[in-house]
Amino acid sequence: MNTSHIGARRRVLLAAASFASFALPTFFSIAPTDASAQAFPSRTLRIIAPFPAGGGTDLVARTLAEGMSKELGQPVIVENKPGGGTVIGSDTVAKAPGDGYTLLLTTSAHAINSSLVKNLPYSTEKSFANVALVGRGPNMLVTRADSPYNTIKDVLAAARANPGKLTYGSSGNGTAVHLAGELFKMMGKVDLTHVPYRGAGPAYTDLLGGQIDFVFATAAGVGKFVESGKMRAIAVTSTARSPAWPQVPTMAESGLPGYEADVWYAVFASGGTPPEVVAKLNAAVRRATEAPVFRTRVEGEGLVAAVGTPQELTAYVRAEEARWRKVVVEGKVTID
Repeated sequence: MNTSHIGARRRVLLAAASFASFALPTFFSIAPTDASAQAFPSRTLRIIAPFPAGGGTDLVARTLAEGMSKELGQPVIVENKPGGGTVIGSDTVAKAPGDGYTLLLTTSAHAINSSLVKNLPYSTEKSFANVALVGRGPNMLVTRADSPYNTIKDVLAAARANPGKLTYGSSGNGTAVHLAGELFKMMGKVDLTHVPYRGAGPAYTDLLGGQIDFVFATAAGVGKFVESGKMRAIAVTSTARSPAWPQVPTMAESGLPGYEADVWYAVFASGGTPPEVVAKLNAAVRRATEAPVFRTRVEGEGLVAAVGTPQELTAYVRAEEARWRKVVVEGKVTID
């Protein structure tokens, strides 16, 4: 056997082994999640809005999507998935991959459903990564412009004289506006009939058409109807008058002291989304809410931006769950 060939082969194998001992640890030290987080986002994102188009949540979602798209450098589309008091749309996000590409823009209903809806198909705490609170705004009790009801005292007097006959619509069972109505019934000691819809738009249509007497709605959703004179704003649900609607009194000053039922909007990702991705999404939400278009289009409807950290959102949601659980239990609120 040619010893020179053996020596040459040995030198090649030793060199290969030396290269492997150097290169392999370097290769495996790169975690896939880190790499994906650094590349995020590399494709279209979608925001699930668990209400139909035309309501306040849809307005916030689409305005936010515009700003986030500019910040992230990728298209951000909005998909409306109404039904189940936001459960259907929320479940879509809960079961999506935890990669940050499927987001949920929802309301206070996210905290309410944990005590109101039996057998939720997801865990409010474990199935989502909390990204950012977007903002808070008042709900509003509205009626038709030709309605005989002008004040909260008018509504309470009529409801007491006709138990169960007056009707109020909402954007769905378990939504923030539904619970605002239930809180009104509890504190006012009146009986109103709740008529749930698959979103705010259909409720507005039936109110204007005379099928129902009132609607509890987000100020962002009904603002255009109040401005045009088609609807009359009776009261806002915040503790103080809204800067966007200074002429509209609060429930508290109109005969229900202590009443408060603001709506909040927040962004959630699917559970398991890497913290680095959540941080990028949080920053994009913050910058989007600081844009002039957001303030003009959304804050003009009564929403006040209040973006905090993911950790602050987690604490806020837990506190809201406890607050609304008390209303559900004491008011014996149930949904079909």
